Amino acid sequence: MHIFKRFFASLVVSSTLIVLPSVLQAEDAAKAGAQVASDLQEASQGLIQKAKAAIGGDSEAFQGLSEDYLMPAAIVIILMIVGYMVASFLGRIIGGTIAKRVDKTLGVFAAKMVRNLAMFAILLGVLSYFGIDVTSFAAILAAAGFAVGMALQGTLGNFAAGIMLLIFRPFKIDDYVKLGECEGNVEEIGMFTTQINTLDNRRLIIPNGQIYGESMVHYTKNELRRVDVNVGAEYGADLKHTRRTLETAIENIVGAESSAPTQVYLCDLGDSSVNWQCRVWCKPAVYWDVRERVTESVKESLDKAGIGIPFPQMDVNVVGKVLAKAAA
Repeated sequence: MHIFKRFFASLVVSSTLIVLPSVLQAEDAAKAGAQVASDLQEASQGLIQKAKAAIGGDSEAFQGLSEDYLMPAAIVIILMIVGYMVASFLGRIIGGTIAKRVDKTLGVFAAKMVRNLAMFAILLGVLSYFGIDVTSFAAILAAAGFAVGMALQGTLGNFAAGIMLLIFRPFKIDDYVKLGECEGNVEEIGMFTTQINTLDNRRLIIPNGQIYGESMVHYTKNELRRVDVNVGAEYGADLKHTRRTLETAIENIVGAESSAPTQVYLCDLGDSSVNWQCRVWCKPAVYWDVRERVTESVKESLDKAGIGIPFPQMDVNVVGKVLAKAAA
């Protein structure tokens, strides 16, 4: 058993030296490396000698080989198999509960996290069973966590933001949102990124850190959405006549909500037109169809009423002396 302990401990130390070389001082690393090499050489020689003796028919050597290597290896395999089954069971139970009550994506993540943590605890238990001091792993994990955290600072920020998005659920899949400068239907909410499809069918992949740190515009959260169509009328047109024409134009729009009142609003007096805004309410799912119908109806109604829609124009006056000088 003591040979197996030294062999297993040497493997742990050597792995630590490979993963975290910056944690140890140069002199300490050299001493630890020499000690590891010595332990490995001793364990290897002992194993080879016992194996040769056991093959040669030495019962004592075979018994020692079984006690020092075969039995511990069998115990480790059994413990790891049983531990994996228990960890997977716990992961399925906890992940399934979270998936049903909170979110499917968060449930899958929780299942993997619980399984991995349980397996890590089982591994520490196995090491402790063979007499290996596991308290040193706390310092190793702290140093490793610090190093990994510094290297993956942006990634961990995206991960934390993804957790917050899944917990607070400011939007869900199939919602139409605007995230910063990106706008479209939410396709997937991942642990590190969120994917949306734009109206022209482009897939945008946005880091969760950018989403959670910026303002969000949710277009489909509320039951109704207002369609605003701006239109300019010529200054010569009568205001009351223009208002009645626009009100008639948006009265019976297909897809508009009859329960919500329509409105024609006089906005301001522009440079070359009197500016109006036609307001109609509809379901978010038919917003673009209703907007097109309102625009079409307004244009046709103004044409029938003889009310012009002016366009920007500029008058340029050229002084006679300047013209004559240019001709000369």
